[in-house]
Amino acid sequence: MKTHYYLGWFNNFFPENLSRVLLEDITDRKSLAMISSNPSIYEDDGSTERSWLEQAGIMFDEYHLINYRVQKEEAKTIIKNASVIFLLGGDTLKQNGFLMEYDLSDSIKKSSAVVMGASAGAINMSAKWLCSKNFGYKVEASSVYDGIGLVNFSILSHFDLENNIALVQKELSLLSEELNIYASNKDCAVRVKEDKIDVLGNVYLISDSKIQKLDETL
Repeated sequence: MKTHYYLGWFNNFFPENLSRVLLEDITDRKSLAMISSNPSIYEDDGSTERSWLEQAGIMFDEYHLINYRVQKEEAKTIIKNASVIFLLGGDTLKQNGFLMEYDLSDSIKKSSAVVMGASAGAINMSAKWLCSKNFGYKVEASSVYDGIGLVNFSILSHFDLENNIALVQKELSLLSEELNIYASNKDCAVRVKEDKIDVLGNVYLISDSKIQKLDETL
């Protein structure tokens, strides 16, 4: 049973209803594999994301951080043996490049682990995502990047949606003709379990250039 969590960013900890479903879904707690979004900055160790899980009562026997200190084949072995794979928040572009360089996408797709991503990590779990300076990226021209593609939709995570609805709709209009886009800000989550999609917090669906706020189901 494939389960994925696309998270925003949590200033404190997971809300109670998110903690509850995570406790239900994460029953195997042998090994947590965290994939860095700043793989050359070794101080970025996922301590914030770990604290969210620990506050929810989810601890693991082993913790592994995948960055440039880890060899490519070792990284794939860690992912293969992981109970949960967590793509950390931070630099979306650097994480995307690292996933491609280490050829990790197929390993993640083949895994039966629960896969989670926060902010940048959630975006890179997408099938495709838009890199635009209007979303805070230091680029001149907008371009579409391929993500891991666990499910055929796109994610815009941890962006100030409420004050930029018109901008977001305009920026993502073309991509939304191709695939659905789930957009959220902080303290939000999209859970995919089998074919069912649940949402927590203020999550918007952009499809065929139209935007609508979704009802919470978690």
